[in-house]
Amino acid sequence: MSKRLDPPLKWAGGKRWLVPYLEKMYRPHRHRRLVEPFAGGLAVALGLMPERALLNDINPHLINFYLWLKRGLHPRLEMRYDRELYYAYRAHFNRLIAEGKADTQEATELFYYLNRTGYNGPCRFNRKGEFNVPFGKYKAVAYTQDFTPYKEVFRNWEFTCLDFRQVDISPEDFVCADPPYDVEFTEYSPGGFSWEDQIALAETLADHPGPVVISNQATPRVVGLYRSLGYELEFLPAPRRISCDGNRDKALEVLALRNL
Repeated sequence: MSKRLDPPLKWAGGKRWLVPYLEKMYRPHRHRRLVEPFAGGLAVALGLMPERALLNDINPHLINFYLWLKRGLHPRLEMRYDRELYYAYRAHFNRLIAEGKADTQEATELFYYLNRTGYNGPCRFNRKGEFNVPFGKYKAVAYTQDFTPYKEVFRNWEFTCLDFRQVDISPEDFVCADPPYDVEFTEYSPGGFSWEDQIALAETLADHPGPVVISNQATPRVVGLYRSLGYELEFLPAPRRISCDGNRDKALEVLALRNL
């Protein structure tokens, strides 16, 4: 496999810190295809560097970006850390979405620029489907103008944009699932991932005959759910990500394991 590459995007909740733990689990199973139902920023896949992978995410702009990288993207867009340019590009990106052109190379390059330049790296859209992340506050921003090294790495990686229930998992696959964190005592969870979704994911993967690793925030109900389904549990201190109040205390992460 080619040399490792950094994740190409900033992505909230990235699990790069978890890769050293996952490497030990995946090493004996490198002959298996890696499947991620919630691929996100690709920190795990690019950390483990599997020969074969099925990488899924519900965000169509994210998956479109990866599909363009798989082709060997070489952006032509002018990229500068400039407030006026950012808002002009954001408006143009939203026009392309409205015109049904979100999968074009132009939209892909704009998506990358907005991700690198916007505030803290979230991918947020309003109810009209418009990208609405504000301009970021940085000393400087580094932009990649040549993504061709990703083409070889992605050669045997498949990308899909589906609900996790629709991901085509084979019995022999190594499944690494990083769903949106369970957030108790709120009326909703980020991204619309409900408690019923947490249950469905845990139950579905409990029936998978191959290796399974699920990572989540160790809330009492998540721990209880995984234990009730017979998962082996490990607990790790996880760095908090993009905290609005500046809190960087360690949060407790749970790994739910099966067939390892």
